[in-house]
Amino acid sequence: MPRTNFQDLLDAGVHFGHLKRKWNPNMQPYIFMEKNGIHIIDLQKTIVKIDEAAAAMKQISKSGRRVLFVATKKQAKDIVADLVSTVKMPYVTERWPGGMLTNFPTIRKAVKKMVSIDKMTKDASWEKLSKREKLQITRQRAKLEKILGSIADLTRLPAALFVVDVMKEKIAVREAQRLGIPVFGIVDTNSNPNGIDFVIPANDDASQSIQLITSVMVEAIREGLMERKMDRDKDEDDTDAEMDEEPRRTRRTRKNLVKQERIEVEEDEDLDEEVEEEVEEEEELELDETDLEEEDLDEEAEEEEEK
Repeated sequence: MPRTNFQDLLDAGVHFGHLKRKWNPNMQPYIFMEKNGIHIIDLQKTIVKIDEAAAAMKQISKSGRRVLFVATKKQAKDIVADLVSTVKMPYVTERWPGGMLTNFPTIRKAVKKMVSIDKMTKDASWEKLSKREKLQITRQRAKLEKILGSIADLTRLPAALFVVDVMKEKIAVREAQRLGIPVFGIVDTNSNPNGIDFVIPANDDASQSIQLITSVMVEAIREGLMERKMDRDKDEDDTDAEMDEEPRRTRRTRKNLVKQERIEVEEDEDLDEEVEEEVEEEEELELDETDLEEEDLDEEAEEEEEK
């Protein structure tokens, strides 16, 4: 089932492209027609591409990896920040810090600097600083929070990049391509789709268009997270069942051992009885032989006396 329909895309203005004179010829396969000097995007292809991108997003989130959203356009930053924060994914809505992906360890140092400032403000030494020093540190903290606050939880490189405007965010796209990170991009008629792994041909200027497509991606991520949680709970239930089954097996084994011991004891008792019977029979035979010998000796003694 498609994640969106033709009418929703039409109402959001997803089909509106740029002027014909500003178009990129590589976008020819995604253009439906030209009207009043403006290119119209083929929404049927947009629906297919949105479904492909959403399916890939779902698999990424289901595997436990993270997607970095990039949208520094004025009409997109608030929309992306509000939607993406609901699934706790990292995002960049202010200036893209150069080398954020290719020089990721340096970015992590800046994030740690922000954390160290937070610890400093809670320490007793903070009160010993002058008013000017406090002001400088507070401004530095606010600057770091504005640029890196939304990626503070990003401890490793993201598994994918979602870009609202691939032309405006060309530095981010180039860094991701250099590192082999898949790029999901909303590509307008004036942009180059080459090098974008998941092209979503759509209007990247209208706020409604951005909100519609981003919400579909966020919903796909939420589904992946829910399935991951369900699989994890199922694994935990299976583990608990195995743990519950283990004592049963132990008790069953103990019962079998006790039963086997009883059988062995009964066999030993039967064997002892047989041995005792054999011993008694042997003793009786010995007594009979002794009596016969004594009778023979008595008869010989009587014969000698008679002689």
